[in-house]
Amino acid sequence: MTTIDLDTLRSEVRALDYVRGNSAEDTMWREDDEDARANLAIEGIPLTAEDDALFDMLRDERVPPSLATAILLRLLGHPDADPALAITPAGASC
Repeated sequence: MTTIDLDTLRSEVRALDYVRGNSAEDTMWREDDEDARANLAIEGIPLTAEDDALFDMLRDERVPPSLATAILLRLLGHPDADPALAITPAGASC
């Protein structure tokens, strides 16, 4: 699996033009994220430490869930990813 450079990704996320979640949204998104992580663990799909760090960073930056999904698709080089999103795919040379 490709390692994600979280410092570079955080810089790219901070450079994006998006509206950060407010305090109430941040609280709700964190609760939803916690539930999702618990559900994955129940299903036998626990996140790695790197996955946890990635999702923690996205929450810390108050990235809305829809943008977080778009970032992940771009990061993973998924065919449905928006090529215009200024996120460097994991494993791409910079």
